[in-house]
Amino acid sequence: MVGNVCEKCGLPKELCVCEVVERETQKIKAYVTMRKFRKPVTIVEGVNKDSAKTVVKELKRKLACGGSYKEGNIELQGNHLRNIKGLLVKLGFDEEQIEVE
Repeated sequence: MVGNVCEKCGLPKELCVCEVVERETQKIKAYVTMRKFRKPVTIVEGVNKDSAKTVVKELKRKLACGGSYKEGNIELQGNHLRNIKGLLVKLGFDEEQIEVE
């Protein structure tokens, strides 16, 4: 029974809403920076470390690009500012908390 209980809230995992609450309260910032050889890289800051791996995997799949999670930021190869906000909203993040520069 202990394995079926959330460590944060103590509720059964079927009823746990910790992840949903965390996604709605996060402040996310997305911007593009230039790297070596004038290659654009889209940086997404503010995604929780616990959910970052699944978010990176889904963004890479939807945007058809490479990327990784480094130093608390998601790094995606290329300029994806046009699409990033819509994809993050579809993944469950609050639209008002996402800032795109």
